[in-house]
Order: sequence, then structure tokens, then C-alpha cells
Amino acid sequence: MKQLTLIIIVSLLLPSCQKTIEKKAEDAIIKAMTDGRWVITNFTTSGTDITPDFMDYKFQYYSDYTVSAIKNGQVEKTGTWQGDAVAMTITANFANAINPIALLNGTWHITDNSWTYVRATMTVGTEVRTLRLDKVP
Repeated sequence: MKQLTLIIIVSLLLPSCQKTIEKKAEDAIIKAMTDGRWVITNFTTSGTDITPDFMDYKFQYYSDYTVSAIKNGQVEKTGTWQGDAVAMTITANFANAINPIALLNGTWHITDNSWTYVRATMTVGTEVRTLRLDKVP
């Protein structure tokens, strides 16, 4: 009977534990992304390097899931972002943006990351985009 009680308790707690783990992962993503500004240090689309198009931009992520594209010290465009630690993705949406900012829209699959950089890829049709974001020191 004790084993059955233990199994029931554990089965009731597991979903709660999973939600707690997911919440902690989400909190870590928010802290990492919102602590400082980011720059794009590499951006390719179908093998073509267009990193210079992003040279004057910095990105500030906020805990309310908005992001500012700052060009030469002025907010040029505000969008939204969402991170998913389980799926290892980050989604960006800058509504009505023009290139190069519009190229950031979509769901990026994180291939490598730390507290100070993120590498990600996204496929749009036959176009493969790669991105590296680095935190500004």
C-alpha cells in the first residue's frame, strides 16, 4: 500500500516538476537575453554573407518579450521575441519591417549558445539563413 501511495504522489508531482523545470529554463533565457545589448556578428542567407547590413544595429531584448532594433543610437523598429528552451528555438517578429530587419522574422533553431553568444539557423523555403548574435561587452 505504501508503494501505491508513493507512486500516486510521484505521478501527481511529475507534471508540476516538469512545469517548474520549464519555468526555470524560461527564466534563464529571459535573464540571458535581457541582460545587455546584442549585435549581429555574422549573418548569411543561402551562403551569401550580409553581415555588413547589420553593422549599425544593436538589439535590446526586454522581459515583456519585446525587442528594439537600435540603429546609430535610435530605436528604428520594435518587435516581439519568444524563447523556447525545450525546443531550442527563438522566434522574432518585427511587423512591417524592411530588410535587413525583416530577415530576422521567424523561428530560429539554436545550434550553439552561451551567456554571451547565440548561433542559430532558419530555413525559409529553399533559403538557409545563419545568424550569430554576440552580447556587447
